[in-house]
Amino acid sequence: MFLPLLPLLIVLVLASLKQINEYERGVIYTMGRYQGMVDPGWRWVWPVFQNFRKVDIRTKAVDVPKQETITKDNVSCKMDAVIYYKVVDSSKAINEVEDVFWAVSQLAQTTMRRITGQVDLDELLIHREQVAADILKSIDPVTDKWGIDVDRVELKDIELPGNMVRTMAKQAEAERERRATIINSEGEVVAAKNLAKAADLMANSDGALHLRTLSAINDISSDQSNTVVFALPLEVLRALEGLAGRKKKK
Repeated sequence: MFLPLLPLLIVLVLASLKQINEYERGVIYTMGRYQGMVDPGWRWVWPVFQNFRKVDIRTKAVDVPKQETITKDNVSCKMDAVIYYKVVDSSKAINEVEDVFWAVSQLAQTTMRRITGQVDLDELLIHREQVAADILKSIDPVTDKWGIDVDRVELKDIELPGNMVRTMAKQAEAERERRATIINSEGEVVAAKNLAKAADLMANSDGALHLRTLSAINDISSDQSNTVVFALPLEVLRALEGLAGRKKKK
């Protein structure tokens, strides 16, 4: 008597048995009303009377498309970002918002444009982490109502207009030249001080100038292609004049 109903009973049992993986949570509705959440495992869900939806609770990375933004100092730029978030309350993620993933992406886009408009270009380029933290701080309270926890916001790329890139390159080149000029001038000052000390030392030391002259002549004469014209120091000429005068007296 019950044999013809056995295949139908098996099909009914298999259709009522649902599997929830470890990284998922189940949300059950009975006759259209929210009944509760279901943990991982095999669960019974009665066909027709109950409806069942799975929610993935793993951390997700949402790529925010490149947005046209204007900074506080009226510089137009394009920027994109990545948002890392996870579902912490599956019932809110289903009941409070129609498509939670689309909603998070749209919220991130509008928030990114708004936060960017509150900072200058220099601050945006130098303090990218702080700007990302401000975006996170603005998004997180809203997504809490949807059962979403936003973990991190990372700015990926900031694209500037071509004329702005050329202007910044010229500015950076001028800054490098200025630093090079300062370094060269500081080196010249040190070299001048050392030369002044050497001149004072030679002037106050007997024979120091002669020794330096002989050393320079030795260095020059090491190359046979050089022709050395040696000018005798004034002291040597005076000594020779003195010897010549003595010979005449004799």
